[in-house]
Amino acid sequence: MEAAMGFYAERIVPRIVDAACGVRTARPLRRRVCAGLAGEVVEIGFGSGHNVPFYPPGVTGVAAIEPSDLGWGLAAARVRASRVPVRRAGSDGRALPFEDSTFDAALSTWTLCTIPDPLVALREVRRVLKPGGALHFVEHGLAPEQDRRVRRWQYRIEPLHKRLSGGCHLTRPTVGLLTAAGFTVTELDVFYQEGAPKPFAADSLGVALSPGPGGTGLSR
Repeated sequence: MEAAMGFYAERIVPRIVDAACGVRTARPLRRRVCAGLAGEVVEIGFGSGHNVPFYPPGVTGVAAIEPSDLGWGLAAARVRASRVPVRRAGSDGRALPFEDSTFDAALSTWTLCTIPDPLVALREVRRVLKPGGALHFVEHGLAPEQDRRVRRWQYRIEPLHKRLSGGCHLTRPTVGLLTAAGFTVTELDVFYQEGAPKPFAADSLGVALSPGPGGTGLSR
C-alpha cells in the first residue's frame, strides 16, 4: 500500500494538478495575480509553470520552488518559451536556500493548501523578501464565514480530498495565515472561482507586504 501511495503521489498527482491548474477559468486570475510583479521573484509551488506566460515585463528573473521532479518536467516547454529567466532553485518552501532580503517580490498560486506547514513557509518567504517586498497570492481555502453550509461541506470532504490530491486542504484560512506570518494584506478580493463547486473554489486573491525598514526581522 505504501508503495502504491508513493507511486500515486509522485507520478499521478502532479499530472492531476497540471490538468486542474491549467483550466481556462484560472488564466484571468493568473494574469491578475502576476500584474505588478517586478525585479527578482521567488515563486513557491511553481508546479508545471502555468504562471510563466503571465510574468510581466518588469520581472528580471524567477527562482522556482517545486518539490516534484515530474511537475518541473511538465513545466519544461513553458520554461523554454519564457522571456523571463526561470531556474529551479529549491524544493521545499519551508526552508528556502537564499540569504535574507534577496528578492523584490514573491508569488504563490494555489500553493498554501498543500504545503505541510504553510505558516513556516510564509515566514520563510518573508525572510527572503526585501523590506517592503510584496507577496502576490491567489489561494483557495476556507469559505467566507457567512457561508456556513459551504464550510460544513469543506470539513466533511477534506479528509478524502487530501488523500486524493496530494495533501490539499480545503479549510486553511489564507488571510489568517498571512497575518500570522507577519504580512500586511493591502489588496484582497474574496470570491468563488467560476466553474468549480464552492467547497473547492473559495479563492482569495491579493497582495501582502513584508514589513519595511524598522519592521520585525525574521531569521531561521
